Amino acid sequence: MKRHMSRWLSLLSVLLVTFLGTTAQAQSKDEKQVAAAVDRLKQAMIAGERSALEAIVADALSYGHSSGKVEDKAAFVEAIVSGKSDFVSINLTNQTIQVTGNTAIVRHQLAGETNDSGVPGIVKLGVMLVWQKQGDTWKLLARQSYKL
Repeated sequence: MKRHMSRWLSLLSVLLVTFLGTTAQAQSKDEKQVAAAVDRLKQAMIAGERSALEAIVADALSYGHSSGKVEDKAAFVEAIVSGKSDFVSINLTNQTIQVTGNTAIVRHQLAGETNDSGVPGIVKLGVMLVWQKQGDTWKLLARQSYKL
C-alpha cells in the first residue's frame, strides 16, 4: 500500500509541476510582451515620435493626468509631439504586471524630467496603465496617474 501511495504521489507531483510550469511560462510570455510595450511607450514619449505613439495606443485611449485632465488618443499624441507635454527622461520603478486574458494592468512609479512648453520640471507619479491585446499587439487602452 505504501509503495502504491508513493507512486501515486510521485505522479501527482510531476503532473502538478508540469501544469504549473506551463501556466507560469504562458503568463511570463504575456508579461514580457506587456513590459516590452511599456518600454516602447516610454521611448516613444521621450522621442515624441507621432507614428510610434499612434501605433502603441488604442484608438479608444483614455489618458488621465494627475491633474485630473483626461485626453483621448488624438489629444495625447498631439500634446507629446508638439512639446506641450515633453518628457526629457522617464525612470520607471516598482513595476507590477497582472495579465488576465487579453487585458493587462500595469502599475509603476514614474520619475522624470520634463520640459513642458519649454518650462523645465520634475515629476514623481504613481501610474496605472490598462493594456489590451488587439490581435498580436498590446495597446495602451487607459492610463491614470497621481502625484507622489
